[in-house]
Amino acid sequence: MKMRELEARTGVHRETIRVYLRYGLIPQPVRPRRNVADYGEEHVEAVIAVRRLQQDSRYTLPQIQAMMSGASDRRTGANAFSHLETLVAARVGIDGHLVPIASLVSRYPEARRDARSLAAVGIVRIVLAEDGPALSLTDAELVSIWGDMRALGFDEALEFRPEMLDFYVEAAEFVAGWEARTFLDRTEGWIVEDAAAVMVQHSLPLMLNFFGLLRMKAFMRNIATDGRKRHASASPDALSTSPPGKARLTRGRTRG
Repeated sequence: MKMRELEARTGVHRETIRVYLRYGLIPQPVRPRRNVADYGEEHVEAVIAVRRLQQDSRYTLPQIQAMMSGASDRRTGANAFSHLETLVAARVGIDGHLVPIASLVSRYPEARRDARSLAAVGIVRIVLAEDGPALSLTDAELVSIWGDMRALGFDEALEFRPEMLDFYVEAAEFVAGWEARTFLDRTEGWIVEDAAAVMVQHSLPLMLNFFGLLRMKAFMRNIATDGRKRHASASPDALSTSPPGKARLTRGRTRG
């Protein structure tokens, strides 16, 4: 297709598309001869993905460029990663851009060990690339998140280990599986594929936010309830004969 059709398909002006090209956010067109450029479906998907990242997530073009290379120091929202993976797939092929684990070490010193631990429980997948062990953009972000958790104090000293997150895999599969089945059951045969894709594209961030808020409510409720139970069951004699925090720390060290 020509630029005019690409504009029509995406609703994005050609000058804006050219800016995307200059930033390397979308693949270069095929040029069968001088002054002739042909675009394909991958360009349509890439242009729309950039536009969504700008409009929905408020990212600038330099920020998108940095995220695509895995070099961003800004926390990326979960809903943005579907757009980022679309961009990467369009630009460098279906395997996508891989982030070397070594590139994470300067900011997250335990990145190598954490990546191996998360891979062992099925949370991330390590790929052996030319530059050594690497991760997809999404998996690199997961390792980075645990690195930030470490910085907050969630580390081995308090028996917080990345392997503890294995329960998230089953929970995510259950929730996502139910969502996918429910969506297909209610839309298949009733709306066209393009309309269904638009529904998913716009609803996914809402679904992520909805579930996140429910989790936050449940977490705070459980913290309060469990805290009261622990306080009620604490032994007055033990508390009076032990220095503050001593019993808790001793109990923590003897856990299996």
